[in-house]
Amino acid sequence: MKSLITWSLIAAIVIPSAVVYTQSFEGSNATIAHQRLARELFQELIEINTTLNMGCTKAAEAMAARLRAAGFAENDVRLLGPQPLHMNLVVRYRGKGTLRPILLIGHLDVVEALRQDWSFDPFKFLESGGYFYGRGTTDMKCDDASLITNLIRLKQEGFVPQRDIIVALTEDEENGDANGVQWLLTNHRDLIDAEYCINPDGGGGDSKNGRDIVMTIQTSEKVYLDFKLEVHNKGGHSAVPVKENAIYRLAAALTRLAAYDFPINLNETTRMYFARSALQETDQLKADMLAMTEIPIDAAAANRLAHASPSYNSKMRTTCVATMLSGGHAENALPQTAQANINCRMLPDDSPENVLATLKTVVADTNVTIICTNASTLSPRSPLRKDVLETLDRLTASMWPGVIVTPYMSGGASDGRLLRAAGIPVYGISGMFTDMNDVRAHGKDERIGVNEFYKGIEFMYRFIKALTSGS
Repeated sequence: MKSLITWSLIAAIVIPSAVVYTQSFEGSNATIAHQRLARELFQELIEINTTLNMGCTKAAEAMAARLRAAGFAENDVRLLGPQPLHMNLVVRYRGKGTLRPILLIGHLDVVEALRQDWSFDPFKFLESGGYFYGRGTTDMKCDDASLITNLIRLKQEGFVPQRDIIVALTEDEENGDANGVQWLLTNHRDLIDAEYCINPDGGGGDSKNGRDIVMTIQTSEKVYLDFKLEVHNKGGHSAVPVKENAIYRLAAALTRLAAYDFPINLNETTRMYFARSALQETDQLKADMLAMTEIPIDAAAANRLAHASPSYNSKMRTTCVATMLSGGHAENALPQTAQANINCRMLPDDSPENVLATLKTVVADTNVTIICTNASTLSPRSPLRKDVLETLDRLTASMWPGVIVTPYMSGGASDGRLLRAAGIPVYGISGMFTDMNDVRAHGKDERIGVNEFYKGIEFMYRFIKALTSGS
């Protein structure tokens, strides 16, 4: 019976709701003012370098100052963290307390961006050709700006929610040893404890060929693993080369890994993702997506999907890819050591032990040692909530008519896994739409559409208000 209820809930959210919001958000003076504020906050965040070595304290302080200026009480705006450079911001918007709080999270840190790799300075906010550019524009300072903008907007309106709204903007989601969500769970669980969490980093909308097609709600995510491949050799003088070369041996192992695909393994969430995404497609692509709901899976259909989009491929299997390479110790010496980092994104139903065993089989060389150097937290799938799903369905039907809503398993790791493991259900939801075939997060010339940004701000305003107004 539990399975039937779950499937009925999923089915309900993909049927366009007859109840739509009539409120318009285009053109009003209030909307213009809030868009101006959102842009100011967005620019301020982008132009504060929050890479690992710089820390996030300056960004957290900047947002705290905005909240205090908007009338938030000093004891409701907290800066906490393990080190001066690595502080987290936790703000509580007080409600009636008739319901348990909800938590909304966002990370302030970004991955490194080198000026020589970009077309412009990645830490200067740039608007050009209908896009906002800069490191963090999609991952995820757009949503950080949205959360703070909307708290201020609600405060200005005098909104009194039924439950407290907690927003935590945190450190070191991308990498590092000072993960803000984990630190808060360990040291200040009371400040972020909630009935459930909304994590904009885990969800959002997908566009394709200029058309908005899917709104996703993340209920689970793949698990992050790093493995080190290493070869040792006695080396020697480069003037007297031999065939046994540590770099060559490692390269051969990497070539075998590059040619390998892990087996396809779908779960309830990913099967439903393809089934609902198919409603927006035609011809062969639609047929291939529908084939993913069948048992056994059509291997030819799966292969076509994998080649059609890296995003589709990541939803079907565990993936492992070489991300870093080093070797040798001198230009005129044979290498004594060669190393590679292999980053894996493991399906929730897989295991680190199985991934390691598979890597050893694929590499097929006992001279190449393989060890796991980093394993992320394993966490359960969040149970679907009727109130969250129905609200998302209603707002999506209102703001993006015809867009399909579907549960989703994220290919990348987020802080949601830490909260799920701690017993707080997490739902990845954001109103920010990006092109599924032009993913620039962590890459060159990261950007988000100007209209998409402002519409995402409005969505989150309506979403927070709807979740906290009812009984």
